[in-house]
Amino acid sequence: MLFFLLALISEIIGTLVGFGSTTILLPLALLFFDFRTALVLAAFFHLFGNFARANFFKHSLDKRMIVQFGVPSLLFSIVGAILVSSTPQQTLKGLLGLFLCGYAGLTLWKSKFAIKPTFINTLFGGAVSGFIAGLIGTGGGLRAAFFTAFRIPKQTYIATSAVIAVAVDATRIPLYLQQGFLKPQLYRYLPVLFVMAFAGSFLGKQIVDKIPQEIFRKVVLAAVLLIGAKFIFDWIAAL
Repeated sequence: MLFFLLALISEIIGTLVGFGSTTILLPLALLFFDFRTALVLAAFFHLFGNFARANFFKHSLDKRMIVQFGVPSLLFSIVGAILVSSTPQQTLKGLLGLFLCGYAGLTLWKSKFAIKPTFINTLFGGAVSGFIAGLIGTGGGLRAAFFTAFRIPKQTYIATSAVIAVAVDATRIPLYLQQGFLKPQLYRYLPVLFVMAFAGSFLGKQIVDKIPQEIFRKVVLAAVLLIGAKFIFDWIAAL
């Protein structure tokens, strides 16, 4: 019950910032399960939550961004998922944390800083975030960094990010299952996680609708900064 409650809270926060349910839930899930089991349960929850967000915000989708950012994300998530078993996770999280902290800190300091949403920048951002998502299960922070840099409206940002995340999750989860990451007796957890994901997304939507655009952007950047700091802390602690 505690695990499911934490999942609900993670989804509410994830909906508010457009990412992060897995980043929050994964380390908490490690209190209950081994890394591979926690990774696949968090991935399923992430899939359910983003499916709910995509449904709740479906009228704000940016189809061009879905294709240009989403397709490379999908392809490179496969590469990342294949490399899970042979790659040092903490080192990668530490390096990602340095990047996220650097980007979020710079953007909060210089509010006018932005990356041009060119075709090349969009492809690159999609490829890198998809690869990281497949490899360490938490690519949302990097995707949020690009989306906030492109200054996408909050409703469009949440909807588009959710659709891309659904595609990435639907690609990497079968690879995790093929490698035996989830024990058969734990499949019964999935329906409950599905309910928690939809409930959390619904509650989060009620809150995010009331947040002004500029404040929303700062909240997302603050979340990116905190996630980056956590990755760095975990990296140092593992040394």
